[in-house]
Amino acid sequence: MNVDVLVYDGFDELDGIGPYEVFDYALGFAVEGDGSDGADDAEGSGRVRYVTLDDRDRVTASHGTRVGVDGTLPDADADDAPDLLVVPGGGWSARDEEASAWAEAQRGDVPDALAAHHAAGTRIASVCTGSMLLAEAGVTDGRRAVTHASAIEELRASGAEVVDARVVDDGDLLSAGGVTSGIDLALYVVEREFGSDVADRVATVIEYERRYDVAE
Repeated sequence: MNVDVLVYDGFDELDGIGPYEVFDYALGFAVEGDGSDGADDAEGSGRVRYVTLDDRDRVTASHGTRVGVDGTLPDADADDAPDLLVVPGGGWSARDEEASAWAEAQRGDVPDALAAHHAAGTRIASVCTGSMLLAEAGVTDGRRAVTHASAIEELRASGAEVVDARVVDDGDLLSAGGVTSGIDLALYVVEREFGSDVADRVATVIEYERRYDVAE
């Protein structure tokens, strides 16, 4: 499973880093479960990366953390396009015009990329107000979804069917509510892809008590 986490200046750290860590552990554990050599063969189980739309070395997250970038998001029809594209939120309600999900929605490049990937069949997962970037792209129109509590009414007004759940699985579209719910979303995907033993092992390593209220 190839996972790309799309980051930008002003994304919320935990929205992106939480799922990244879950997937990174899971890919390593899945390789071990196959009887191979763990880290040396990790690419055999897939990848998890931080990507941006433009070519750059790092982004600065909403609380000032500087995050290194692994590459740019491939085109939707490229051979190395991700199986799962994770979209974090950040700064939506503050309406930060320089560095935030709101700023990216106004610029339009991120929503355009999300719309293209959705049209090409990429499975997309949003965390927190990352759902609002999907709404701007038209991806959540008529679809079941959730976002951070502060943006619920905006998501509903955009045309999404808002579901009262921590994580919502609507097929090729997954969404999670506020911040830490991204960890639950990632563990849910890991369980579906690699089994409950791997998901439980990841939860144990990160000392996280899973919440299972997923609306399917």
